[in-house]
Amino acid sequence: MTALRARVRVLVESTWFQGSIIAVILVNAVVLGLEVSPRWMARWGDATSVVGWVTVAIFVVEISLRLFAHGPSFFRGGWNVFDLVVVLIALAPTAGSYSVLRVLRVFRVLRLLSTVRSMRVVVSALITTVPGMASIAALLGIVMYIAAVVSTQLFGGTDPEHFGSLGTSLLSLFQVTTGDDWANVIRPVTDAYPAAWLFFIAFIVVATYIVLNLFIAVAVEALDRESEEDREEIEEAVDESTVKILAAIDDLRRQVSALEARLDGRD
Repeated sequence: MTALRARVRVLVESTWFQGSIIAVILVNAVVLGLEVSPRWMARWGDATSVVGWVTVAIFVVEISLRLFAHGPSFFRGGWNVFDLVVVLIALAPTAGSYSVLRVLRVFRVLRLLSTVRSMRVVVSALITTVPGMASIAALLGIVMYIAAVVSTQLFGGTDPEHFGSLGTSLLSLFQVTTGDDWANVIRPVTDAYPAAWLFFIAFIVVATYIVLNLFIAVAVEALDRESEEDREEIEEAVDESTVKILAAIDDLRRQVSALEARLDGRD
């Protein structure tokens, strides 16, 4: 059993096997897109369904092989559990009262995140940025709240549509932050108070060019850190493989020397 499990592990970790699974995931993604095309389904609906179920069957076989190869240690890997959940979602019933679950099939495409190494690095980096992102989001919320209170008090009477209450001011300032037609949002106020440009320019500089760019800085730092750790893991794996190869060569050399000594003794 141990030898068989080792062979299956070599199989599921091989490059060609993982490449085949990526190809199946891509085919499944195309099928999911075609299933929401009425024109395509009217002509090739049966074939699309068959291909879809074949890809699901391949996913089930693949996850079963990985479960057998790794045993209980399979559940120690977060990405392994993620793949298992996605496959279980694919097996959820989609008929009758469960028809709403059909939309969950699109999550099969997310298996690319766990299969492609570079995508795993990006997702891991995003997860590690959550604490830093939360702090920056809190800072942005404080800045927007202060600006909303000030703009409501100063410009509520002039432009009640955008700054008549705290809620509308927050919504208007958020629109200004995203750059969505922000000039027309503040124009009624700036027409009445030309100096109001100073307030909005200061808000845009702080909220957009400083605070929002902090999000990018945190994400880039985390990505660099995850990439460095990924490189270190690859180097360690290469070093371990090199050590095993050298050990095998040394063992073979000793066997050859022993064989030569035995032959010399016979002579």
